[in-house]
Amino acid sequence: MNKHVPPLTIDRATRAAEGLQRWRWTTAELLRMVELGILDENAKIELIGGEIVPMSPAGRVHEVLADELAQYWSPRAPQDARVSVEQQFNLDASTYTDPDIFVRPAGVKAYDLRGDTALLVVEIADSSWDKDIGIKARLYASFGVREYWVINAVTRATRVHREPRGDLYGDVSDRIAADLLTPSLVPQLAVRLSDLDLD
Repeated sequence: MNKHVPPLTIDRATRAAEGLQRWRWTTAELLRMVELGILDENAKIELIGGEIVPMSPAGRVHEVLADELAQYWSPRAPQDARVSVEQQFNLDASTYTDPDIFVRPAGVKAYDLRGDTALLVVEIADSSWDKDIGIKARLYASFGVREYWVINAVTRATRVHREPRGDLYGDVSDRIAADLLTPSLVPQLAVRLSDLDLD
């Protein structure tokens, strides 16, 4: 069925319906669309409040920083925590994101993680900085994510968000690459981003 129709990919995205009522999708419906070949299973998308949102492509600095940070954290994670890289983060039936890294309790599988059980969520931003500190921060706060970092891929400066209150964070601070960043729920993962080798 529909074998002659190419699957939808992010280059088919549009803003033509801006301001108009839209169809609200669920994660289950997107999975079914992939099964039917309607949606490309490798499409880099997120589902925000039922809307399919294309993700920006990642550059070399972004990819290397995400990999180095995950490699640094994995052996330092306490026994009761796990570091997950580019895993789907299901916030509810109609909202999921693909953060660069999240830290979760060891007893919770990545697919079953929810906002208020995440120990730390990290986005590494190059072209997506405004989106990550804006709409993404509000989204994560509204789902109770207790700590959210946005790292600038080039400068390694980090905006740390803590204390979610409604759709805002009560504690937001900016750190430079040389600062020691200590996750409040997993202090064993303290890191100085300037110490990571990105060459």
